[in-house]
Amino acid sequence: MPRKALLYALLATLTAVLAVIVARPALSAAAPVRIMPLGDSITAGPGCWRALLWDRLQRTGYTNIDFVGTQSGGGCSVPLDTDHEGHGGFSATGIADQNQLPPWLAATNPDIVLMHLGTNDMWGGYIPTDAKMSALTKLVGQMRANNPSVKIIVAQIIPMGQNACATCPADVVAFNNRIPGWAAGLRTAGSPIVVVDQWSGFNPTTDTGDGVHPNAAGFQKMSDRWYPALAQVLNGVIPPLPTAGPTRTPSPSATPSASPTPGGGRCTASYQVVSQWSGGFQGEVTVTNSSTATASAWTAAFSLANGQQIAQAWNATVTQNAAAVTARNLSWNGSLAVGGTASFGFLASGNGTTPAPAVSCTLA
Repeated sequence: MPRKALLYALLATLTAVLAVIVARPALSAAAPVRIMPLGDSITAGPGCWRALLWDRLQRTGYTNIDFVGTQSGGGCSVPLDTDHEGHGGFSATGIADQNQLPPWLAATNPDIVLMHLGTNDMWGGYIPTDAKMSALTKLVGQMRANNPSVKIIVAQIIPMGQNACATCPADVVAFNNRIPGWAAGLRTAGSPIVVVDQWSGFNPTTDTGDGVHPNAAGFQKMSDRWYPALAQVLNGVIPPLPTAGPTRTPSPSATPSASPTPGGGRCTASYQVVSQWSGGFQGEVTVTNSSTATASAWTAAFSLANGQQIAQAWNATVTQNAAAVTARNLSWNGSLAVGGTASFGFLASGNGTTPAPAVSCTLA
């Protein structure tokens, strides 16, 4: 082939190659992960846990994220993506019953949902826990109908003070104790559910302004609990589910007490004040099987001084005769393996700063 013809042929080939390269669309960066904070007024306004969480994620390298929601607001001390799905006064049962979630999902298409929802279902104590759990189940189904691969991070919600609602503290505990088993029953590989304990270590007396809504300290605690779970999910790691209800960390004013039981140390029991307010407090007793054999039942006993009276109790049958209190296991928590524990809680009137009583226990 003559040299000029060869040059023309090479030029034609190069032109064709360039045309293909130009015609190919440029590769774009991966789309940001869309994260919906879903809840009530604790999420909505000012919802500073959202700002603190967003700021920490940005500072630690999680920059390819987008908080989404049909609502907007913030006003906290650090920068944030203001989009969210917090609705003041809304309840889980109300959102589910009125099918309010599907249009919010359709408008935002989240990849991850952070859900702190249920506080407004506690008022008055008239909504059964089963109904609350059914509402959460329906909401999860609606999330998956919008996005079959959605990842759902659900909170065991922060406690409520009895000053806000007499029946609410115990109802929150009952609700939170159901969350791990509920999540395990609905969790799938394609759409995992992660549980975050927002209850333990949160004191409604010092971490809220009114027994319900977090103050600056409370919002910081909420952000600190959300962050590790969300960071793991963003890293592609799904944390294991807890096997029980939230652990109870005593408030700074709590006075834990442990006392061995007479009779060879077959069991030990500890007492603590979880939270307190003017005229009342929440207490908890933990029984530990320190024997060398599995126990089938347990009983704990202690005395409350200064006229303290138990008003409500959960996870045990509790009776009080004057100052003497006796608690016996329920049908589902009597069996204790060696080293195993069982806890029960109660609400009582009176001054929670009284020295913690010694607790005795027996096993059967």
